[in-house]
Amino acid sequence: MKNHLLQAYRQAPWRVQLQWIGLFLLGLVLISFVAGVYLNISGRAAAAGRQIQAMENRIGVLKREINDLATQLASITSAEQMHSRVKDTNLHQMDPNSALYIKVPGYQTRSSVVLAPPPNANMVEKPLLQPQYTTSLWDWFVDNIWAAPDKPINIDIKVSP
Repeated sequence: MKNHLLQAYRQAPWRVQLQWIGLFLLGLVLISFVAGVYLNISGRAAAAGRQIQAMENRIGVLKREINDLATQLASITSAEQMHSRVKDTNLHQMDPNSALYIKVPGYQTRSSVVLAPPPNANMVEKPLLQPQYTTSLWDWFVDNIWAAPDKPINIDIKVSP
């Protein structure tokens, strides 16, 4: 009877095979899903890395271009070049005492920009930190919680019948 009962609950061999095949395929799908996510993230990271490299190359090119332009500006504004250009345009140096200055009504000169107040030697009379902010948590705990109160606490309770 016992053997007959076990055979009634046992599944057919083809069902067991289908279950194993299903579990194998489920594992294969999970592994392929994880691999796909990994490849997707790796691809995005590689693309971002290439963009960063391209931008760094562009920064290098721009820095070299800026340095070249600064070198050209320095050579153009050198004393020798400026002197030769002055001679080519028939300009001459003027005496500041012989210059004619014209006062234009309504013209306002540029005002100087004050970026910061002048340094002050006055001492700060108030402390920067208040005393309650300089006490540590442990000191506060000891003073307020741990230590016994100095004054006894009187609680007046009136009980009425």
